[in-house]
Amino acid sequence: MLAVASVAAVAGGVAIAAQDKYSLKVPGGLAFSEFRGYEKWQVIGVSQNGDLIATILGNPEMIAAFEAGIPGNGEPFPDGAKMAKIHWKAIKNPAEPGDPTVPGVLDDVDFMAKDGKRFSDSGGWGYGVFEYNAAAGTFRVGDLTDKPPQGHDAKCGYACHTLVASKDYVFTAYPAR
Repeated sequence: MLAVASVAAVAGGVAIAAQDKYSLKVPGGLAFSEFRGYEKWQVIGVSQNGDLIATILGNPEMIAAFEAGIPGNGEPFPDGAKMAKIHWKAIKNPAEPGDPTVPGVLDDVDFMAKDGKRFSDSGGWGYGVFEYNAAAGTFRVGDLTDKPPQGHDAKCGYACHTLVASKDYVFTAYPAR
């Protein structure tokens, strides 16, 4: 009986120590909690880059902006627009017809939020990368050891996104449905 109680206590301790991903925050920048519910946002598009596949999601403000023709109409995305990009390791599924590439282990979640006042020094966008440790089931803020390296601030994605400054710093297009 003592052994059962000890196992229950240890198991309870593990449950108490579980990570609250919503407590993570990029120093001086985006917090995971600012994207609560992102898992249910509408899909903007998908992509594959190397061994990662991604689904890019948008909050209602982002989707409305795309539907209004932004950025193709020359207008910027409005403050409040947000995107989430979920990366998984790409794996082949031979059990499915055609041997499709499908999501495997979660790799990271990237966020972008438009707030011209808060992020005036990075094109109006704040960025955040949260790396996932599958073995531990936890996230951490991206850092300089990651590929690509992530600075510890709201501008971690700004250098790459300047390549698409003419599209208000957004790489992802909103394809026909």
